Amino acid sequence: MILIAVDVRRSSLSLHRLFRALLLLTCLPGLAIAACEKTLRWDDDPPFSMQTADGGVVGISIEVNRAALARLGCQTKLRKLPWARALKELELGRLDILPGAFRRPEREVYAFFSGPVLPPSRNILFMRPSALAQRPINSLLELQRSEFRLGAQINVSYGADYEQLMSDPAFAARVVMAPNRGNLWRMVSKGRIDGVIADENTGRYEIHQLGFDEQIKPTAIVVSSDAAEVAFSKRSSDPAFVQAYANALSELVADGSYEQIVQRYVMP
Repeated sequence: MILIAVDVRRSSLSLHRLFRALLLLTCLPGLAIAACEKTLRWDDDPPFSMQTADGGVVGISIEVNRAALARLGCQTKLRKLPWARALKELELGRLDILPGAFRRPEREVYAFFSGPVLPPSRNILFMRPSALAQRPINSLLELQRSEFRLGAQINVSYGADYEQLMSDPAFAARVVMAPNRGNLWRMVSKGRIDGVIADENTGRYEIHQLGFDEQIKPTAIVVSSDAAEVAFSKRSSDPAFVQAYANALSELVADGSYEQIVQRYVMP
């Protein structure tokens, strides 16, 4: 009888442990979703990211990256940061995801990259009409020996031609650096600088919003058309998560979701 009692107690203990294990497994999916929260950078950069009148944040980049995170069972926490600060926060691990980044050796020290998954957008040169009339150029490199005054954002890479120009100390000394394009557009409108490089859709949108359609015009000079990537802080992400994210972005492109998002924001 004693032996039987011991077996019953052991069986009861085993069943209790099994019940607890099953309960934990049942809860794990919900716990995983709650635990997966990623910070995503945004700034005033229509039509890619912008704030609505009611305080919400929308735009092509916001919707695409939210959709990718949702497919991975992750919640999105937005952080409004200028570009230079966003890179630093990514390095420190206080920002998880930075869309629209170009792969650079110095950035690969602290960031993983998704690879060029999304279709590329073109960076073009915008100029004052008077400056364009004085300098009928066909490429950015033709500005090297001129007195052209270019405006650029701090820590933003615009492609190989721009990097080549910036390696010339005389040209680099004439480049006006600013943390955001709003200040640069105003400087062009006042004639303090001659031109600014920007994404073609973003530039047209911002110039129109500021009322500078007559003072600043897009040119046919394509500065770069490289596909940007999504950067991930090495302090908060691993290669497996980055690959899963890239796969989710690829699925958004393949099933037409990406194009549907873009069409909601492209200016007519």
